[in-house]
Amino acid sequence: MSTSAGQASVPTLPRRSGTAPVEPEAEETPKERTDRQLLELLNELRVALPGAQFLFAFLLAVPFAARFGDVSRDLQLVFYVCLLSTLVATILLMAPAVYHRIRWQQGNKTDVIRVAHRMFITGMAALAVAMTTAVWFVSAFLFGTVEAVVAATLSVVLLGLTWFAMPLSGRSYEGDAE
Repeated sequence: MSTSAGQASVPTLPRRSGTAPVEPEAEETPKERTDRQLLELLNELRVALPGAQFLFAFLLAVPFAARFGDVSRDLQLVFYVCLLSTLVATILLMAPAVYHRIRWQQGNKTDVIRVAHRMFITGMAALAVAMTTAVWFVSAFLFGTVEAVVAATLSVVLLGLTWFAMPLSGRSYEGDAE
């Protein structure tokens, strides 16, 4: 591979016929793999956490809105489940950073990754509950119970498929385009 003056050489990964590039994990040492897994986990948390924090902040303000007093007791319960689910999601999505910071000098990154992975998945499940109950709450307030059931059901199906069923299926969803 040739490079211009002043440019670093960027290695290309070998390709198998008709497939994507060979993943670099095949040539990683255990330490490199652990470092990469931790970095990937922290990057994923950086994507998920702001959404949970924004939803939580918004929900904290809702009861102080003028029309919240018009909400039925049943919808207030749905709102409360949404608020608590968002609290749990936010805590669990922030917890890996705290866990890592407290444990970082002990040197067991594998444990940090294992625990943080569980916190992340559980936090995303709590966020799915929060998002679904938020959709239920708003739909019921604006349109009624039937519409709320439809909207919440669609939310559960979409979240369940994209966040859990597709990744757990083990199937590759790569297209043939390269």
